[in-house]
Amino acid sequence: MSTPLLTEAQALAPMAVALRRQIHAYPELGLELPRTQEVIVDALARLPLRVTTGNDCTSVVAVLEGEQPGPTVLLRGDMDALPLPEQNGLPFASEVDGAMHACGHDAHVAMLVGAAHVLADHRAELAGRVLFMFQPGEEGHAGARVMLREGLLDGPDSPAAAFALHTTPTMRAGVVGCRRGPLMAATNTLRIRVVGRGGHASMPHDAVDPITVAAEIVTALQSFVTRRVNAFDPAVVTVAKFTAGTAVNVIPEDALIEGTIRTFSDKTRTDVVDGVVRLAQGIAGAHGCAAEVDLARGYPVTINNDSMADYLLSAAGRVLGDDATRTMPTPVMGAEDFSFVLHKVPGAMAFLGTRPDGVDGPVAPNHSNKMLLNEDALAAGIAVHATAALGFAAAAESAG
Repeated sequence: MSTPLLTEAQALAPMAVALRRQIHAYPELGLELPRTQEVIVDALARLPLRVTTGNDCTSVVAVLEGEQPGPTVLLRGDMDALPLPEQNGLPFASEVDGAMHACGHDAHVAMLVGAAHVLADHRAELAGRVLFMFQPGEEGHAGARVMLREGLLDGPDSPAAAFALHTTPTMRAGVVGCRRGPLMAATNTLRIRVVGRGGHASMPHDAVDPITVAAEIVTALQSFVTRRVNAFDPAVVTVAKFTAGTAVNVIPEDALIEGTIRTFSDKTRTDVVDGVVRLAQGIAGAHGCAAEVDLARGYPVTINNDSMADYLLSAAGRVLGDDATRTMPTPVMGAEDFSFVLHKVPGAMAFLGTRPDGVDGPVAPNHSNKMLLNEDALAAGIAVHATAALGFAAAAESAG
């Protein structure tokens, strides 16, 4: 399908690809991304935008004023990378040891910059304004919450709607998927320190071995989820790290279990947290150990507003064609700090497929050090952002 906005987006694709590769080669982590921030500010410099940068993080906020009155629409792109080494052989692979854009945030930035260029060319048609939110610290640092604390949503022109796209290499390139209601999960970090009594490995009866107790807790956690959690309000408890011991002939003093909990409702979140504490302390106590349990709350559930999800998917259909849209039957267990925005502003996040061409079978997913992203999809993302912003005022007026 060819539409005017898609054609404009395709013309900007070389710029977006170059910008994405520039960011990809020099990934930055957390809330302090000065190089990425500078790249974004430079890429927006020639546009009629009001650009500000953050104080508590290296965010970028840009405002485009339309030439007609209307509501404010927020469009978001996250900026940060992940702490893992890249191993996919790209000619523009990461130049930074131990850091990689493995979740598509480099593409998110490039698409949002591209959308700013398209929308700047359509100011005469734009009713209201567009707030471009370039956010650091999505990967576990709650950068969206930092930006909210700095006043992102404050003022008389606070957003009436908020939209975001997230790339996924597991869906066909250029396809947009969205759903009403819960889209991504809430998180709790899992940290259980099992404390025993150290001793000689040849005489375990004179010690209290925390490793065997911790191993029993790990196994019991899996049974707990399958037996105590409603399958129709699901939870995932994953142990991702197990640390214990210093030598092959020493029973250590303690063992550390670390991982994540994912849920979609407050009730299940509370039930799982309470159950994990009870299980860990009960098993540890039965073996003469102690369990120190820390289940810190992370991001809340990412919940799409029903009408905003419908609107975003229809906007994608208008610009890309209905065959390029999908209603997702289920949410995914990944988490997003865009959830903090959606708890305050009606809006929606959608997934944009970036599956590499010519790959049969499974592909490396997001957060893999072998993840590849099909850059042909960037034009689709630019066009969807621009269409959602340009059409929102009319859609809101007709709705009511």
